Amino acid sequence: MRLFLLSALLLSTPALANDGFGGLTATGLTFGQTDAVAMEEEKLFIGIDRISVDYTFRNATSSDVTGEVIFPLPPIAVWSGYESMMNLPEDLTRPDVVGFTATVDGQPVQITIDRIAVLEEGYDEANPPSKQYDNPGRDVTADLERLGIPLTLDYLAVRDVLLAFPTEKRNELASLGLGEYYEGDAANDIPADVYGYWSIVTRYHWTQTFPAGKVLKISHSYTNRPPGGLFSWSEPVEDYQTTLIDQYCIDDGTSKAMAKALKNPQGDEFGNYGTAYNISYVLRTANSWAGPIGKFSLTLDKGDPRNVISLCAEGVKKTGPTTFVIEKTNYSPDRDLEVLIVQPPSQE
Repeated sequence: MRLFLLSALLLSTPALANDGFGGLTATGLTFGQTDAVAMEEEKLFIGIDRISVDYTFRNATSSDVTGEVIFPLPPIAVWSGYESMMNLPEDLTRPDVVGFTATVDGQPVQITIDRIAVLEEGYDEANPPSKQYDNPGRDVTADLERLGIPLTLDYLAVRDVLLAFPTEKRNELASLGLGEYYEGDAANDIPADVYGYWSIVTRYHWTQTFPAGKVLKISHSYTNRPPGGLFSWSEPVEDYQTTLIDQYCIDDGTSKAMAKALKNPQGDEFGNYGTAYNISYVLRTANSWAGPIGKFSLTLDKGDPRNVISLCAEGVKKTGPTTFVIEKTNYSPDRDLEVLIVQPPSQE
């Protein structure tokens, strides 16, 4: 049964408007598929700006188990910086876009960052953004390397390379579906240009040994960069908003609170808008470990007492002015987490 909750907080809950920005789906750690190492405990914290997780793993076997622990990001379109549509850092020349850090038993880990280029096949219901960690698209890394295109999100550097291509390479880029060239219009001072269609998948990983019969504690944290944008809400609800009601389990009380929170004190003619943050977290990566999660706790922080939060979950408890907790035992996630946080307009 879907249970919404958190509706009594004076504020609003979400729906994306035309002026939106993209962002990243968050995931847990993966370890291939193992029957030897169990996740005894997971303490997950999700805020608008930060995500952190504390894990307790146990190797229940009599032999050490060694493998790659991986934290993957979803695909990021290489031209995102050009469009200014993604919630990304300004400096895209750095390989780490989320400031990922990890510790094992309290000691910092040396993390390897690698990237691949993928050509996404477009949206379909079987592969929405929250599922792209295991099906990010067609790997075109070898094509980019052969053409001499750098694996970077710095679109200016990539653009310079593509504009310098001779005709033969330009045709090959287009035939592979990787980009498109535009002739421009010299008479109107519009220069020739190019647009790249591929995306970059970044993975943070390290080799980890889980000692036989021992407990190992792993923690990691990083900057949350969710999508969102300008947001409005109607009461009564309009037809186009029903998708959000289903996605985030928005009940009647929350619907009314959102409309009230977003109401412009200067009058409706000035527009009733706020900001929505659409936070996705891939919980199903936990199923790559042995058995269910023994003890699971999720703390959600909506950031400001005036904000409104909505999600589909059971057993949510308010623990502070901005925080809520969900606790489960022997938990095997069968769906990923979708959280909507709506922020009213500034009072300034």
